[in-house]
Amino acid sequence: MSETPPALSRSVEDYLKAIYSLEEQGDAASTSAIARALAVQPGSVSGMVKRLAESGFVEHERYRGARLTDEGRREALRIIRRHRILETYLSERLGFSWDDVHEEAERLEHAASDRLIDRMATALKNPSHDPHGAPIPTRAGLVESTTRLTLAETEAGIKVRIRAVQDDDSERLRYMEARGLLPGVLVTVDQHAPFNGPVSVRVGDPPGARQTVGHELARRIRVSPADETEEQDEEA
Repeated sequence: MSETPPALSRSVEDYLKAIYSLEEQGDAASTSAIARALAVQPGSVSGMVKRLAESGFVEHERYRGARLTDEGRREALRIIRRHRILETYLSERLGFSWDDVHEEAERLEHAASDRLIDRMATALKNPSHDPHGAPIPTRAGLVESTTRLTLAETEAGIKVRIRAVQDDDSERLRYMEARGLLPGVLVTVDQHAPFNGPVSVRVGDPPGARQTVGHELARRIRVSPADETEEQDEEA
């Protein structure tokens, strides 16, 4: 990452982050998908995507959506680093709960300088993951791959470890916390109801009582094999 990155508007930063998130999930960054992610009208998305393309941040093909260029990805990762360092600092140093830090970080990330973020990271001893298990990009723009299965994709009878959960809904985070569905926790999948129905799981080791997790929630929980070690994660 450059020492003196260009100043971007809040809206540009939000768009780059949203497009990165859609790509990370394997979804096409279509006009409608970006509009849903940012809660804006599709008409305004079309204009902004055109501006981003003219600035060299995205490539856009009709009917195929927007894709970040290398420059766009660098800027998106810088914004995501800010957000996740802020979340971690708010949680570890200021005592915010994991369901509160996302919205606070959203407010702060556009005003915080890279210098401030670097100092926060140093004070935190350069954490690798935020409170929700998401990898924190390095200052050089490197980030751990998040191409993991979700709980919704895990076969019945398999034991997995929760690695990360999506952090954009405080109520959902409180729901998961109340049921022990936290990063680092072992979960055994009992069965899947058909037609994208709920997933029955047992939390803990040894497994506890059966719990039911809705399909949409299960899609927001990323997991890895139960025997995968932290050392293997770092080498991946």
